[in-house]
Amino acid sequence: MTTMGRREWCGVLTMAAVAGATPLLAGAQAQAGQASAGKGLRLAQGSRWVLIGDSITDAGRARPIGEAPAGLGAGYVQTIDALLGAWYPARRIRVYNVGTSGHTVRDLAERWQTDVTDLQPDWLSVMIGANDVWRQFDRVAQPERHVLPAEYERTYDELLTRTRPTLEGGLILMTPFFLELRRDDPMRVRMDEYGVIVTRLATRHQAILVDSQAAFNTVMKDLPSQMINGDRVHLNHIGSAILARAVLSAVGFEWNA
Repeated sequence: MTTMGRREWCGVLTMAAVAGATPLLAGAQAQAGQASAGKGLRLAQGSRWVLIGDSITDAGRARPIGEAPAGLGAGYVQTIDALLGAWYPARRIRVYNVGTSGHTVRDLAERWQTDVTDLQPDWLSVMIGANDVWRQFDRVAQPERHVLPAEYERTYDELLTRTRPTLEGGLILMTPFFLELRRDDPMRVRMDEYGVIVTRLATRHQAILVDSQAAFNTVMKDLPSQMINGDRVHLNHIGSAILARAVLSAVGFEWNA
Protein backbone atom coordinates (compact mmCIF):
# COMPACT_ATOMS: atom_id res chain seq x y z
CA MET A 1 0.00 0.00 0.00
CA THR A 2 1.41 3.42 -0.94
CA THR A 3 1.74 6.34 1.44
CA MET A 4 -1.03 8.12 -0.44
CA GLY A 5 -3.28 5.09 -0.11
CA ARG A 6 -2.84 5.08 3.61
CA ARG A 7 -3.64 8.75 3.82
CA GLU A 8 -6.81 8.18 1.85
CA TRP A 9 -7.84 5.40 4.25
CA CYS A 10 -7.00 7.68 7.12
CA GLY A 11 -9.32 10.31 5.69
CA VAL A 12 -12.16 7.79 5.51
CA LEU A 13 -11.62 6.11 8.84
CA THR A 14 -10.60 9.02 11.03
CA MET A 15 -13.22 11.52 9.93
CA ALA A 16 -14.29 12.16 13.52
CA ALA A 17 -11.81 10.21 15.48
CA VAL A 18 -8.63 12.11 15.86
CA ALA A 19 -10.71 14.48 17.90
CA GLY A 20 -11.86 10.99 18.67
CA ALA A 21 -11.07 10.18 22.23
CA THR A 22 -14.23 11.47 23.84
CA PRO A 23 -14.13 12.79 27.42
CA LEU A 24 -15.66 9.49 28.59
CA LEU A 25 -13.09 7.41 26.74
CA ALA A 26 -10.13 9.60 27.65
CA GLY A 27 -11.14 9.74 31.28
CA ALA A 28 -11.54 6.00 31.66
CA GLN A 29 -8.22 5.32 29.93
CA ALA A 30 -6.42 7.82 32.11
CA GLN A 31 -7.89 6.34 35.27
CA ALA A 32 -6.78 2.89 34.24
CA GLY A 33 -3.38 3.97 33.00
CA GLN A 34 -4.32 2.76 29.57
CA ALA A 35 -4.02 5.84 27.38
CA SER A 36 -2.35 4.85 24.15
CA ALA A 37 -1.50 8.25 22.63
CA GLY A 38 2.07 8.39 21.40
CA LYS A 39 2.83 4.79 22.23
CA GLY A 40 1.93 3.10 18.94
CA LEU A 41 -0.04 -0.08 18.49
CA ARG A 42 -0.08 -1.92 21.79
CA LEU A 43 -0.64 -5.42 20.41
CA ALA A 44 2.69 -7.24 20.27
CA GLN A 45 3.86 -9.46 17.46
CA GLY A 46 2.02 -12.77 17.42
CA SER A 47 -0.73 -11.60 19.79
CA ARG A 48 -3.93 -13.65 19.98
CA TRP A 49 -6.97 -11.36 20.04
CA VAL A 50 -10.41 -12.77 20.87
CA LEU A 51 -13.47 -10.63 20.19
CA ILE A 52 -16.69 -11.83 21.81
CA GLY A 53 -20.21 -10.44 21.73
CA ASP A 54 -23.58 -10.71 20.01
CA SER A 55 -24.74 -10.30 16.39
CA ILE A 56 -22.86 -7.01 15.99
CA THR A 57 -19.66 -9.00 16.49
CA ASP A 58 -20.90 -12.20 14.84
CA ALA A 59 -21.83 -10.69 11.45
CA GLY A 60 -22.00 -14.16 9.86
CA ARG A 61 -18.70 -15.55 11.17
CA ALA A 62 -17.71 -19.20 10.78
CA ARG A 63 -18.37 -21.88 13.41
CA PRO A 64 -17.14 -22.98 15.83
CA ILE A 65 -14.44 -20.27 15.78
CA GLY A 66 -14.28 -17.47 13.24
CA GLU A 67 -10.84 -16.83 11.76
CA ALA A 68 -9.30 -15.42 8.59
CA PRO A 69 -9.23 -15.70 5.67
CA ALA A 70 -12.97 -16.27 5.24
CA GLY A 71 -14.41 -16.90 8.69
CA LEU A 72 -14.44 -13.52 10.43
CA GLY A 73 -17.87 -12.45 9.20
CA ALA A 74 -18.75 -9.25 7.38
CA GLY A 75 -18.62 -6.82 10.31
CA TYR A 76 -16.21 -4.77 12.35
CA VAL A 77 -14.03 -7.76 13.29
CA GLN A 78 -13.19 -8.42 9.65
CA THR A 79 -12.42 -4.72 9.19
CA ILE A 80 -10.09 -4.75 12.20
CA ASP A 81 -8.25 -7.80 10.86
CA ALA A 82 -7.93 -6.25 7.38
CA LEU A 83 -6.50 -3.00 8.72
CA LEU A 84 -4.06 -4.78 11.02
CA GLY A 85 -2.84 -6.88 8.11
CA ALA A 86 -2.46 -3.85 5.85
CA TRP A 87 -0.80 -1.49 8.32
CA TYR A 88 1.08 -3.97 10.54
CA PRO A 89 1.81 -7.06 8.42
CA ALA A 90 4.90 -8.00 10.42
CA ARG A 91 2.92 -8.22 13.67
CA ARG A 92 1.01 -11.34 12.48
CA ILE A 93 -1.80 -10.73 14.96
CA ARG A 94 -4.25 -13.62 15.10
CA VAL A 95 -7.88 -12.50 15.37
CA TYR A 96 -10.71 -14.75 16.58
CA ASN A 97 -14.39 -13.87 16.19
CA VAL A 98 -16.62 -15.62 18.72
CA GLY A 99 -19.64 -13.33 18.56
CA THR A 100 -23.01 -15.09 18.52
CA SER A 101 -26.22 -13.52 17.28
CA GLY A 102 -28.95 -12.99 19.86
CA HIS A 103 -26.72 -13.48 22.87
CA THR A 104 -26.83 -11.64 26.17
CA VAL A 105 -24.26 -11.60 28.95
CA ARG A 106 -26.01 -14.70 30.34
CA ASP A 107 -25.17 -16.56 27.16
CA LEU A 108 -21.58 -15.35 27.24
CA ALA A 109 -21.21 -16.85 30.71
CA GLU A 110 -22.39 -20.24 29.45
CA ARG A 111 -19.83 -20.40 26.65
CA TRP A 112 -16.97 -18.44 28.23
CA GLN A 113 -14.80 -21.48 28.86
CA THR A 114 -14.77 -22.72 25.26
CA ASP A 115 -14.95 -19.36 23.49
CA VAL A 116 -12.56 -17.36 25.65
CA THR A 117 -10.57 -19.32 28.22
CA ASP A 118 -9.70 -22.26 25.97
CA LEU A 119 -8.44 -19.92 23.23
CA GLN A 120 -5.86 -18.46 25.64
CA PRO A 121 -6.05 -14.89 24.33
CA ASP A 122 -3.43 -12.24 24.97
CA TRP A 123 -6.06 -9.60 24.23
CA LEU A 124 -9.80 -9.83 24.78
CA SER A 125 -12.48 -7.40 23.66
CA VAL A 126 -16.09 -7.67 24.77
CA MET A 127 -19.15 -5.99 23.30
CA ILE A 128 -22.38 -7.12 24.89
CA GLY A 129 -25.60 -5.46 25.98
CA ALA A 130 -27.71 -4.84 22.88
CA ASN A 131 -29.91 -7.89 23.43
CA ASP A 132 -29.85 -7.48 27.21
CA VAL A 133 -31.63 -4.15 26.56
CA TRP A 134 -33.59 -5.06 23.43
CA ARG A 135 -35.45 -7.98 25.02
CA GLN A 136 -36.90 -5.50 27.52
CA PHE A 137 -38.59 -3.74 24.58
CA ASP A 138 -39.48 -6.45 22.06
CA ARG A 139 -40.32 -9.22 24.57
CA VAL A 140 -42.14 -7.24 27.24
CA ALA A 141 -44.38 -10.20 28.14
CA GLN A 142 -41.38 -12.52 28.64
CA PRO A 143 -39.60 -11.13 31.71
CA GLU A 144 -37.49 -14.28 32.05
CA ARG A 145 -35.59 -13.10 28.98
CA HIS A 146 -34.82 -9.68 30.45
CA VAL A 147 -31.28 -9.17 31.73
CA LEU A 148 -31.73 -6.24 34.08
CA PRO A 149 -28.86 -3.93 35.10
CA ALA A 150 -27.99 -5.67 38.38
CA GLU A 151 -27.69 -9.10 36.74
CA TYR A 152 -25.86 -7.61 33.76
CA GLU A 153 -23.20 -5.97 35.92
CA ARG A 154 -22.84 -8.91 38.29
CA THR A 155 -22.43 -11.50 35.53
CA TYR A 156 -20.12 -9.30 33.45
CA ASP A 157 -18.00 -8.51 36.51
CA GLU A 158 -17.64 -12.19 37.41
CA LEU A 159 -16.41 -13.04 33.90
CA LEU A 160 -13.87 -10.23 33.90
CA THR A 161 -12.65 -11.04 37.41
CA ARG A 162 -11.95 -14.58 36.28
CA THR A 163 -10.23 -13.61 33.06
CA ARG A 164 -8.39 -10.30 33.52
CA PRO A 165 -5.35 -11.80 35.34
CA THR A 166 -4.77 -14.27 32.48
CA LEU A 167 -4.45 -11.63 29.76
CA GLU A 168 -0.83 -10.82 28.99
CA GLY A 169 -1.84 -8.06 26.57
CA GLY A 170 -4.96 -6.27 27.67
CA LEU A 171 -8.73 -6.05 27.99
CA ILE A 172 -11.01 -3.89 25.83
CA LEU A 173 -14.61 -3.17 26.82
CA MET A 174 -16.97 -1.66 24.26
CA THR A 175 -20.14 0.08 25.35
CA PRO A 176 -23.40 -1.07 23.76
CA PHE A 177 -25.01 1.53 21.53
CA PHE A 178 -28.30 2.57 19.99
CA LEU A 179 -28.14 4.66 16.82
CA GLU A 180 -30.52 7.35 17.96
CA LEU A 181 -29.35 10.91 18.64
CA ARG A 182 -32.42 11.76 20.75
CA ARG A 183 -31.16 11.05 24.24
CA ASP A 184 -34.74 10.87 25.59
CA ASP A 185 -35.69 7.94 23.35
CA PRO A 186 -36.61 5.17 25.84
CA MET A 187 -34.35 2.53 24.32
CA ARG A 188 -31.49 5.02 24.03
CA VAL A 189 -31.96 5.95 27.69
CA ARG A 190 -31.82 2.30 28.70
CA MET A 191 -28.80 1.56 26.49
CA ASP A 192 -26.96 4.50 28.02
CA GLU A 193 -27.55 3.00 31.47
CA TYR A 194 -25.78 -0.16 30.35
CA GLY A 195 -23.02 1.95 28.86
CA VAL A 196 -22.44 3.51 32.27
CA ILE A 197 -22.11 0.02 33.73
CA VAL A 198 -19.50 -0.92 31.13
CA THR A 199 -17.61 2.29 31.89
CA ARG A 200 -17.60 1.39 35.56
CA LEU A 201 -16.38 -2.13 34.82
CA ALA A 202 -13.60 -0.78 32.60
CA THR A 203 -12.28 1.31 35.47
CA ARG A 204 -12.64 -1.54 37.93
CA HIS A 205 -10.74 -4.02 35.75
CA GLN A 206 -8.17 -1.61 34.28
CA ALA A 207 -9.55 -2.09 30.79
CA ILE A 208 -9.43 0.10 27.72
CA LEU A 209 -12.87 1.61 27.21
CA VAL A 210 -14.31 2.12 23.72
CA ASP A 211 -17.25 4.52 23.88
CA SER A 212 -19.13 3.12 20.88
CA GLN A 213 -22.13 5.39 21.36
CA ALA A 214 -19.93 8.50 21.23
CA ALA A 215 -18.20 7.27 18.07
CA PHE A 216 -21.54 6.89 16.30
CA ASN A 217 -22.94 10.14 17.69
CA THR A 218 -20.09 12.05 16.08
CA VAL A 219 -20.76 10.56 12.64
CA MET A 220 -24.55 10.88 12.93
CA LYS A 221 -24.21 14.64 13.15
CA ASP A 222 -23.55 14.49 9.41
CA LEU A 223 -24.88 11.09 8.36
CA PRO A 224 -28.40 9.76 9.10
CA SER A 225 -28.49 6.51 11.06
CA GLN A 226 -30.27 4.84 8.12
CA MET A 227 -26.99 5.17 6.22
CA ILE A 228 -25.27 3.13 8.93
CA ASN A 229 -27.92 0.50 9.58
CA GLY A 230 -31.61 -0.24 9.25
CA ASP A 231 -32.75 -0.98 12.80
CA ARG A 232 -30.45 1.31 14.81
CA VAL A 233 -28.37 -1.64 16.09
CA HIS A 234 -27.03 -3.87 13.29
CA LEU A 235 -24.30 -2.30 11.20
CA ASN A 236 -23.58 -2.08 7.51
CA HIS A 237 -20.11 -1.53 6.05
CA ILE A 238 -20.02 2.11 7.15
CA GLY A 239 -21.04 1.29 10.70
CA SER A 240 -18.50 -1.52 10.84
CA ALA A 241 -15.76 0.88 9.75
CA ILE A 242 -16.76 3.41 12.41
CA LEU A 243 -16.64 0.78 15.13
CA ALA A 244 -13.37 -0.75 13.89
CA ARG A 245 -11.81 2.70 13.79
CA ALA A 246 -12.87 3.41 17.38
CA VAL A 247 -11.46 0.11 18.66
CA LEU A 248 -8.16 0.39 16.82
CA SER A 249 -7.66 4.01 17.82
CA ALA A 250 -8.12 2.99 21.45
CA VAL A 251 -5.21 0.51 21.20
CA GLY A 252 -2.82 2.95 19.58
CA PHE A 253 -3.26 2.20 15.88
CA GLU A 254 -1.12 4.72 13.99
CA TRP A 255 -3.22 5.68 10.97
CA ASN A 256 -0.48 7.76 9.35
CA ALA A 257 2.27 5.17 9.82
